[in-house]
Amino acid sequence: MLELFEKVVMTTIGVAAITQKKAEELVTEMKDKYKLSEDEGKQMVDRIQTMARENREKVQAMAEGEVKKVVERLGLVSADDFENLKKRVQELEARLNG
Repeated sequence: MLELFEKVVMTTIGVAAITQKKAEELVTEMKDKYKLSEDEGKQMVDRIQTMARENREKVQAMAEGEVKKVVERLGLVSADDFENLKKRVQELEARLNG
């Protein structure tokens, strides 16, 4: 289980590594090397940011799905389920005592 969490964390870190500054540095380097115009460079930065954001969202969704699977396999109860059960027990106790 710890191995799974480690993989999720490392993947998330990798996806999040492309920041605005990194993307701009990469594009500046490519502009110089491949003679890109300012407009082409800006479009490239926008595409890189969009891809990074989409990948972060995908990784987050995959991580949440994997965590849910692990929780189910271990037989753990979610916080929402626990609160619902707690409320039901309190209601039943109130009926019995009231």
